[in-house]
Amino acid sequence: MDIIDYYKWRYATKKFNPDKKIPISDIELIKESIRLAPTSYGLQLFKVIIIENQLKKEALRKFSYNQSQVSDASHLFIFCNSTKVFEKDIDLYIENKSVSQKIPIEENKGYGDFLKKTLLNKSSEEISEWTKNQIYIALTHLMTTCASLKIDSCPIEGFDTSKYNEFLNINKKNLSAGVVAAIGYRSESDDSQHNKKVRKSFKDIFEVD
Repeated sequence: MDIIDYYKWRYATKKFNPDKKIPISDIELIKESIRLAPTSYGLQLFKVIIIENQLKKEALRKFSYNQSQVSDASHLFIFCNSTKVFEKDIDLYIENKSVSQKIPIEENKGYGDFLKKTLLNKSSEEISEWTKNQIYIALTHLMTTCASLKIDSCPIEGFDTSKYNEFLNINKKNLSAGVVAAIGYRSESDDSQHNKKVRKSFKDIFEVD
């Protein structure tokens, strides 16, 4: 299969097989694909909380408008965006950049100063909007990787953010649940898998100037 075949194969799974679990080796590949996703300035201002405990999935289903995918999927990947940026976040990034690229930290100081000047004066609302947009890039990495592994996925925005944040105890970490990916294997009884994809035509989407 080529990449277009993967996109044609996947769909937003409505019913998962609750008895079929994803192998650890595939979970590690999915995690690596998320880790490698691009982010603005390379700062990666998000965390991904992975839920595999059944009792926790069932609890989160209550805050997700009773969507069965939340409890029946093998794993939940909860993408949580940062609501604030601190000087230490930038310092840690500059240190990591220097070590990873084998560049003296002094040579990256100017870039660090630029990031601090650009970001530290922004409001929490501005930061939250900016970082939440970026978690969707990581989400697409997850969905594409899942499709290549023949793992089904369903992105979910329909949940009570405040309840999720409280349950996950992430408010004090300056994080907020932004989007959820339920992943696992489709149930044979999920009729959605047989539906033809409905998409706009090329001419309705693309404009070349």
